[in-house]
Amino acid sequence: MSLGDLTFEQWRSADPSDARRVAREAAGAVGGRVVSVEAVEHLGAPLHRVRIEWRGREFALVPGGRVTVGFDLDAWRPAPGQEADYAKSAERGFGRGDDLRAHLALELSPRRDVTLDTVLMAVEAERLTGPPADLPAVLAARGLRVPGPDEWEHACGAGAGTLFRWGDACPLDRDPYGDPDGPQSRLGAFGLRIAHDPYDGELTTDVAAVHGGDGGEAVCGGYGALLAWLPLATAHRNSAMASFVHGPEGEEVCEDFFVRPVLAL
Repeated sequence: MSLGDLTFEQWRSADPSDARRVAREAAGAVGGRVVSVEAVEHLGAPLHRVRIEWRGREFALVPGGRVTVGFDLDAWRPAPGQEADYAKSAERGFGRGDDLRAHLALELSPRRDVTLDTVLMAVEAERLTGPPADLPAVLAARGLRVPGPDEWEHACGAGAGTLFRWGDACPLDRDPYGDPDGPQSRLGAFGLRIAHDPYDGELTTDVAAVHGGDGGEAVCGGYGALLAWLPLATAHRNSAMASFVHGPEGEEVCEDFFVRPVLAL
């Protein structure tokens, strides 16, 4: 196994020596340094996490190839209490219609197969320092780029077909901001700190979506527990928030949003 032909499926079957060899090759390709190589349990089997330091920042290896992203709403069955919690929110005028499934159909990207490059992605997202329109040039000047929406979803879910990267359920007796030790606090399968805070909405090349958070809109607005958790769903794309941040008013609040830089291999 080499970096040049690495895919997610191959990576899932890598042994420790393969993982260390690929990690060294990836670090050498960008002039970085391997920080760690460790195995975690993911989808019933070990998955290796690789961290590489590059110019003072840590990046995680995200293997690509042919992968599945998005959410299969037809195959989904709500976890206990989710429909009832959404119904309460709908009664107060929140959500998009009376039915949870219909709401999710408007909020989540559909299940699909895509082909992605293997890349290094920043472990921590970084706050915007200027208008979103300037973001590609700002990152390019540093040798980085903005992630695509499919890349972001794959980096977050790592092949999990569940609503959230940790499963289909979420605590319904509290919101994620008030639950710092909840499932969202765990690192993603690739070692990214991602979809962990509803205030930390991230931008990609898709100007019609905000990922991993909604700027705190649902939490601050008292929308209800499930609607407060849903911005952390892997396939969630907040079109209304995207229109705002990419619109004329967005320049004034751009520092409230984030981007997760990609370092190409």
